[in-house]
Amino acid sequence: MTTAPDGHLLRLRDALGPLKDRERVAERLLESAAKHSFDPDTELDWDAPSEPGKWYWPPELVSLYDTPLWRRMPEEQRMELARHEAASLASLGIWFEIILMQLLVRHIYDKPVTSAHVRYALTEIADECRHSKMFARMIERGGAPAYPVGRMHHNLARVLKTVSTTPGSFACTLLGEEILDYMQRLTFPDERVQPLVRGVTRIHVVEEARHVRYAREELRRQMVSCPRWEAELTRVSSGEAARVFSVAFVNPEVYTNVGLDRREAVAQVKASPHRREVMQTGARRLTDFLEEIGVLRGLGRRLWRSSGLLA
Repeated sequence: MTTAPDGHLLRLRDALGPLKDRERVAERLLESAAKHSFDPDTELDWDAPSEPGKWYWPPELVSLYDTPLWRRMPEEQRMELARHEAASLASLGIWFEIILMQLLVRHIYDKPVTSAHVRYALTEIADECRHSKMFARMIERGGAPAYPVGRMHHNLARVLKTVSTTPGSFACTLLGEEILDYMQRLTFPDERVQPLVRGVTRIHVVEEARHVRYAREELRRQMVSCPRWEAELTRVSSGEAARVFSVAFVNPEVYTNVGLDRREAVAQVKASPHRREVMQTGARRLTDFLEEIGVLRGLGRRLWRSSGLLA
């Protein structure tokens, strides 16, 4: 690590090169937010009826796709499973974004309130509020139930958002954002998918791009400036978060609610090469980045492998 005076900040360097000035990054992100922010309440047609024969989630992204059970399912049941999985993922998104908002508030609590860095964080919190309301409204319009995460994971997250270190918070932020972002980038241009779902995913992809940039820049900064114990804790906590996230990604109640045997469905998803490839491909940009900045090491790396997200 090398540091040099840069006004009241430090210029930092990691394996990816020099870090950009924190304030300049925030100012660019604020400019992007001014140009590319959306109000889902007015941007989307919430009163339009669903279109017959269209999916609520691309079939290739449905957890059971290309399993023996999927091949036995009639098309109507496959589409029903996609509808419930879309509701499950939206529910997961709300849970995750509520955690993220609390982590961001903690991050800026002792930062200069007039800085661009803090103003951007507050802008992102406003984005996440809109996203959570948008996801909730999409669940209601789709007609499937909300799917909260299990009690154990709910309470684990309660501990995480209370005790997480700053680099750990940004590592977990990227875990939740980048895999869902990969799936949504495949969803919004897919004309087989319901227009409302495509509209929701389009808004989320555009606005999340700047959230990812903010989190990546800050995680790089934290990993080269934090104490060794904090870097090691970040490696372990992010690996554990990956393990929890992979388990909680789709609520298994979706299988019961579309008339499938839950145990058989869960077993086939775990054994599915296609599903494993989808999840690992979705995580690859993130795992490559974490590898480069020194997060995927030791016990943390082993936890990432056990999650199934690290190829």
